Amino acid sequence: MKLDWAERLRERMHGCAESLGNLLVEGFHYLALFAIGGSVFWSAAVAFGEMMGKGHASIDDILLLFIYLELGAMVGIYFKTNHMPVRFLIYVAMTALTRLMIADIQHNHVPDDGIILVSVALLLLALAILVVRYASSRFPSPASPQRGGERDLISDDER
Repeated sequence: MKLDWAERLRERMHGCAESLGNLLVEGFHYLALFAIGGSVFWSAAVAFGEMMGKGHASIDDILLLFIYLELGAMVGIYFKTNHMPVRFLIYVAMTALTRLMIADIQHNHVPDDGIILVSVALLLLALAILVVRYASSRFPSPASPQRGGERDLISDDER
């Protein structure tokens, strides 16, 4: 047919646009991951420096470092697998609530409804982890090829 050249040109243009779009999206993806990872590292270093300046570390400070550790691990896993580990988000929330509860008990020394509410929230988050783990073992997602043809590096329950 006479318009075969137009169809071939359209297919080449579509391929070039798709490749350029993928390049821009992946470039932004990596830039954002490095920015998030750098800010987590920077925040952790500042918190550690403040602890060193005080000359001691409280349980609040240690739990804050655990939060930074979990955030850094999330960034690392997301960088390697392109999957967001949902359980890590729940662990960060649990650590933050534990830190809140400990700080409240240390400073107020008064049992009140706030401690009960935080305890219930921790219980709900623990149940959420149980549900995520059960669902991922009962209904696993199919393994998808990753960057460079690698297979998934984390189990389904960490997505």
